[in-house]
Amino acid sequence: MHEAVIQNTERRIQRTMEALRANNMEAYYVKTAAEVRPFVEKMIPEGAVVSNGGSVSLAETGVMDLLASGRYQYLDRSKVSGEELAALYRQVFSADWYLASTNAVTEAGELYNVDGNANRVAAMTFGPQNVLLVVGCNKIVKDIHAAARRVKEIAAPANTDRLGCKTPCAVTGTCSDCHSPARICCTTTIHRYQRIPGRIKVLLVGESLGF
Repeated sequence: MHEAVIQNTERRIQRTMEALRANNMEAYYVKTAAEVRPFVEKMIPEGAVVSNGGSVSLAETGVMDLLASGRYQYLDRSKVSGEELAALYRQVFSADWYLASTNAVTEAGELYNVDGNANRVAAMTFGPQNVLLVVGCNKIVKDIHAAARRVKEIAAPANTDRLGCKTPCAVTGTCSDCHSPARICCTTTIHRYQRIPGRIKVLLVGESLGF
């Protein structure tokens, strides 16, 4: 990446961080994906009860491996299914830390997310004492309209392909506002302000992560 692009990206990240802080959220920055896991390890105390939403960003940065390392009491969604999974989703509300990413973050410090089951956006919104979101610079957008476009044109089609969902966007690569049983765009949330100061913590990364 050209140095001029890096500088412009970092300026955009700084604007977004200032807006997040104005919205009562904590904001942090690391330049590379390699710095994410050490950052998370320092932030979350050993023995804490932790869980996570589905996130390619967490996998790409080694955070998923960290959660499963034995350092924490990990409520691991990948180990259960059916009724046990439904019970775990509810247990997550009492976790000390919940980790995920966000589909988009605006330069006004808003978090835009779209879910299928809504367990991820529910935990982000209420329950866990701390929410830590790992967000690549590719997810920073100008405003809510750009965030919605990003989900329809990038995030949703890529995720349906990743998850093997039989939806129109998995084939066409763009949203058709379908009524497929496998639809993953069912619940939309916008976090514009966090009433509990610092509960939501956003770690912005100067590289692209996830989709």
